Amino acid sequence: MNNSNISRKKFIKNSAIAALGAGITPSFAKKWNDDSLTRKPINAESQNMKLKNVRLETGFEYDGNEVIATKTELYCIEIADGKFSAILPNDPNAMATDAKGWLMLPAFKDMHIHLDKTFYGGPWKAVRRRQGGVKGMIALEQQILPELLNTSVERAEKLIELLQSRGSSFARSHVNIEPTSKLKSLTNLQEALENKKKTFGAELVAFPQHGLYYTDSVPYMKEAAKMDIDFIGGVDPFSVDGDIAKSIDFIVNLALEYNKGIDIHLHESGDSGLKTVEYLIDRVNDNPVLKGKTFLSHCFVLGKLEKAQQEAIADKLAAAEIGIVSTIPFGGLIMPIPTLYKYGVSVAAGNDCIIDHWNTWGSGSVLQKTNVMAQLYGYATEFDLSRSLKLATQNILPLDDTGKQQWPKKGIDADAVLLEASCSAEAVSRISPVKSLIYKGNTVF
Repeated sequence: MNNSNISRKKFIKNSAIAALGAGITPSFAKKWNDDSLTRKPINAESQNMKLKNVRLETGFEYDGNEVIATKTELYCIEIADGKFSAILPNDPNAMATDAKGWLMLPAFKDMHIHLDKTFYGGPWKAVRRRQGGVKGMIALEQQILPELLNTSVERAEKLIELLQSRGSSFARSHVNIEPTSKLKSLTNLQEALENKKKTFGAELVAFPQHGLYYTDSVPYMKEAAKMDIDFIGGVDPFSVDGDIAKSIDFIVNLALEYNKGIDIHLHESGDSGLKTVEYLIDRVNDNPVLKGKTFLSHCFVLGKLEKAQQEAIADKLAAAEIGIVSTIPFGGLIMPIPTLYKYGVSVAAGNDCIIDHWNTWGSGSVLQKTNVMAQLYGYATEFDLSRSLKLATQNILPLDDTGKQQWPKKGIDADAVLLEASCSAEAVSRISPVKSLIYKGNTVF
């Protein structure tokens, strides 16, 4: 994936993403009137299933050394006990569900979202004008969280259904842990996820949205760590808590004590942001058990560094196996994702906040995020577009870089999305419509 400059003005002028990013496509605008989007997920146990006329990618077509097209063939797919049990030559006359030639890809994963707080599923509200930065938003949250908690189970379920309609079968959700909601946001979200457990997967980040020390969230974080969560979170150790080492040390020590991962929101883009990244790298290197399970969300400081600094930090992040989870911002800031990929840093994407007091936007589609990334960095060729898909699938691709088929395989979880597209490159380029979603052998959309 070769980096290609693209002017921001041209991108914004020519992109159809402006409307889609706001969720204002015709299908989204009528989401609760369209049967294809209101269909309830099936809450059946994993079942045996046979599909015919399933389109799978089989290889690349070349002109010299250049990939110019993606080869596909139709197959019969058998699923048993939630796993792919057979990938067979197509039999159009088989007694099986007809997949109509739709393209099967690995199901998408939203790796940064807040399922526990949203206006989605309720009356429309746009964001209010921000005052006082992050601390001003903390004050706003303290006012509105008690009301949000009254409906957070139902709205989380609606938000999950939106993600499913956009092809995601899994999410990493941050969940508020702070003195206002205490552990209620967590228990409410756990209830929603329990109701959806047969149709949707998730991992949870205990997230001290109001600061570990700016508000006294430490005792609640310690309680949350004993519960069914997967990551210890944090937010802006310097600008919110006023002490990088104190905040990071608490997060690292709690993660080590309870064998959790780490996922820290870092919005700071100045010197404090860089020092936070460097301090976290040092702590992970001191505790290698945290390698591969530590992440920085947003990490906007990377987009503010000079190229040489970006490369140096990317190299250190890769060595420490610290991943970056980005919401693919554009406008005043473009993240150095090509540089992160160059050095082997794990990069993931998410929708973050969807239609809540932080963010008016939100289509629920990580495929859209992948499309934005491809446009921002000029990933326009067949090969580059096909590689870009990994941002939506958490690094699972149907073909490896040489064009060898590597997904699906017998015995792995049957988590797949069917789209109206000829290949993954087209799916990314056109944000192709999701026709069906399968999670562990269940047809859930």
